[in-house]
Amino acid sequence: MYGPSTKLGAIVGGQTSCKAPEIAAFEKHLPKDVDIVSCHSLHGPNVDPRGQPLVIIQHRAAQENFDKVEKVLSSLGSKHVYLSAAKHDRITADTQAVTHAAFLSMGKAWHANAQFPWEIDRYVGGIENVKINITLRIYSQKWHVYAGLAILNPYAKEQIRQYAQSVTDLYKLMLGGHREELEDRIKKAGAAVFGAQNWDGDLLLNDEVLDRFSLGKKPEKPTPNNHLSLLAMVDCWSQLQIVPYDHMICSTPLFRLWLGVTEYLFRKPGLLDDVIRIAIEDNTFRSDDLEFTFAARGWSDCVTFGDFESYKDRFVSTQKFFEPRFSDATKVGNEMIKTILANTGK
Repeated sequence: MYGPSTKLGAIVGGQTSCKAPEIAAFEKHLPKDVDIVSCHSLHGPNVDPRGQPLVIIQHRAAQENFDKVEKVLSSLGSKHVYLSAAKHDRITADTQAVTHAAFLSMGKAWHANAQFPWEIDRYVGGIENVKINITLRIYSQKWHVYAGLAILNPYAKEQIRQYAQSVTDLYKLMLGGHREELEDRIKKAGAAVFGAQNWDGDLLLNDEVLDRFSLGKKPEKPTPNNHLSLLAMVDCWSQLQIVPYDHMICSTPLFRLWLGVTEYLFRKPGLLDDVIRIAIEDNTFRSDDLEFTFAARGWSDCVTFGDFESYKDRFVSTQKFFEPRFSDATKVGNEMIKTILANTGK
């Protein structure tokens, strides 16, 4: 309605997390004499923008006007990353969309089992703290933020569908007791994703940091976990030939945390072997994993069919279930992200 009335020589941009529909709308409704410079801050509203990636897209603009926009945005103190709209959406799908799908599936599974995970010993401490805090952090936000990023991004459907497929395939191998096949698939995936990395440096995350931020009391002896959500993430990256480290320059804090916990698991051969053994021999998490598999496939279906209403219903129902603990989780989660980003220098 207002696009054709845009002032001559104006510069127009947007801060959406999915650029395909934004740019299409600009091109359709804005006059040709209007410049288009878009942007996207790759972090949430409660994260200090200083040092965080800020994508700037010079879609249709004279260099002089682009420089004006960049000067204004420099006040945020963010790290500028220059991409095309299509490249932005591809990287966002590779990092944010599938990461969100994993945490949304965890929350849905806990909800289905009527579990508050911080009250259960097997979900307190270490990697579990990251899972819980980030899951609650996501569910404390507006549903449409995640729905739009997943459904409107032309690249996200494939990633989310593959994550659901990886979850399903690995769960079937666990359920069937196919240890050799499971181990072979997981270790090949790990080699594909992490094989080219130099492991001489420190872990992105360590035990002391992981244990510090808990909503519950850590048990003296942690319950072994098969970490299906993490194994499926690495398998998904492998199947899609995604090397997550290639996207670190424009990664979100949540993605760095998720990459950190997967790296934590795969850089410790003894821990990974134990996880594979537990996946076959220990039935403690079978019902949880079943609900997690259902949840992953459910989110994938919503995205595949472009069903915003179903996405909203699924999100909001689980949001209401966890709502009483959002204030605590947000406080702990913010501190966790702040500390981890400071420790890793990211």
